[in-house]
Parts: sequence; structure tokens; C-alpha cells
Amino acid sequence: MLRFLLRRVVGAAVILLIISALVFVLFYAAPRDPARVACGKVCTPETLALVRHNLGIADPIPVQYWHWLQGIFVGREYTSYGNCPAPCLGYSFINREPVFGTIVDRFPTTLSLSVGSAFVFVIFGVGAGMLAAVKQGKPLDKVASSASLIASSMQIYIVGVLAMYFLTDQWHLLDRPSYTPFTENPGAWFSGLLLPWLVLSVIFTANYTRMARSQLVESMSEDYVRTARAKGLSRRTVFFRFAWRGAMGPIVTIFGLDLGVLLGGAIITEKTFSLQGIGALSVKAVSTNDLPTLLGVMMVAAVAIVLLNIVVDAVYALIDPRVRLA
Repeated sequence: MLRFLLRRVVGAAVILLIISALVFVLFYAAPRDPARVACGKVCTPETLALVRHNLGIADPIPVQYWHWLQGIFVGREYTSYGNCPAPCLGYSFINREPVFGTIVDRFPTTLSLSVGSAFVFVIFGVGAGMLAAVKQGKPLDKVASSASLIASSMQIYIVGVLAMYFLTDQWHLLDRPSYTPFTENPGAWFSGLLLPWLVLSVIFTANYTRMARSQLVESMSEDYVRTARAKGLSRRTVFFRFAWRGAMGPIVTIFGLDLGVLLGGAIITEKTFSLQGIGALSVKAVSTNDLPTLLGVMMVAAVAIVLLNIVVDAVYALIDPRVRLA
């Protein structure tokens, strides 16, 4: 296990290095001059040259990338802003604040939204898929399959607006979406995020219902499951000890990817409910051409996806005995 994790960590580091280089070049090699964006509307040629020097973007792109990469591990010194301690992702062109600090301030909102909604859609999605697989061909299976198809065709920004109008404004069943730190008030944290959790989980629940059903139906037709039945084991033992474990591998894999993407910012949900998370931050960075902030958000998303893939590979081997890490 330890050798496997070490190999994956080294591979993840190489992947992140390649991603950071590609993203950096794509952003800073764009036709739009980053210095002009940072300089503002009223910008003389002298001021523009000074901004380029202060931000360190007067150098060639490879040199800029090396300075940016170096800042992540040992920090960086800016002429205008002073010392930027590690991990330094640069300074925002718009608010002149450290990008890493801004992301850290926004991350708890995105983390709460992502983990809460993931808990909801995994419990209900996999649970509904299990029931549909057990009752294959029966009315419950048809209802679950039809409901999942309908839910998967919905859009979050439509469901979110309708849910907030009826459940919050008209019927007063739920509180208006907001974020309160869990350490300050757990009750307000839960009630403020309950509606976004439910809305964000609608489409994911539908997808996991269909996926769990198809994987379980396929798993229950495998030879080793039929052998377990022939040995006289109980139906529950056969289902959970053999069929369920064999079917969960692909679901865990997709769950790791989905959670990684959500941790990179649930953009539509955050904008729909005015939650100031990483997704909303990335939208603002795009609209204002704030390249350092956008680059920082993309790197956070890449790190989340890569790290969760390592975790998924390890969990995969624990769930499915047919998989070995060696």
C-alpha cells in the first residue's frame, strides 16, 4: 500500500506540474495584456511599464512561470506588494490581495456545499439504485428509473429558482440560502445550506440511481454471485457481501471525480443562491480578467481532482477484492 501511494503521489506531482505549465502559458500568452488589465482604465505608457516590472510580467513567459512556481514553495518578493509568503499564487489584479488568501477565505463555503450535497446524492442515489436493482422489472424499479430520467434532464438554475420561490418565499419551509461558519453556529450552517444541498443533489442523485442500478444488475449476474447463491447463502449475504461490493467500484470512481469537480467550485449553484464560494470567485475573475485569481482557482480544482483520484484508487482495492494494488 505504501509503495502504491508513493508512486501515485509522485505521478500526481508530475501531472500537476504539467497542468500548471499548460494553464500558465495559456493565460499569460493570451492576446490580452495582463499588465493593462492590472493597470486600470487610465494608464499611461510609463505606468504600464512600471506595472509590468512590479508584477514580474516583463520577463519571458518561462521565467515568469519559474517565479510563479517558486513562489508556491518558498514565497515570492513583489516590488509593489512586498513579500508574499508560501504558498504564493500571486496577487489579484483587481483587489490587490493575495490570491491564496482569497481562495482560503472562500473555500469553506464551497467545501460545505460540496460535501453536504455529496452526502445527500450518494445516500439517496445509491439507495434508490439498490432498491431498483433488487426489484428489477417491478413497479418500484420502473418508478425509480423514470424519476431518475426526469431529474437528470433538469437544470440547476431552474430548479434552484423554483425551489427558492416555493420552499422559501411562499411556503416558508426552509431558510433562505446563506453561509454561516460551522464553528460559529452549526444550526445556521445547516439550515442555510440545506436548500442548496437538495437542489445540487437533484441531478447527481438521478445519475447515481441509474448507475447503481445498472452496476448492481450486472454484478448480480456474475458467476461468483451465482456460485454464492448455489452454496445456500442468504439473499442478504449474497447481495451485500458479493454483488454490492463488486458494483461499488465504478461508483466510487465517479464519486471521486464528481467531488473533486465540486470542490473546484459549484459555479451554477453558488451563483443561483448567491453563495460566495470558489465558483463565484472564478466567475468574477473571468468577468474582470483577473488572471492570477483564475489561475489559482484552476490549480485548486486540479489538486482536488488529482488527490481524490489517489484516494479512490486505494478505496477501490478495499471495496472490490478482485482488485489488487500490487
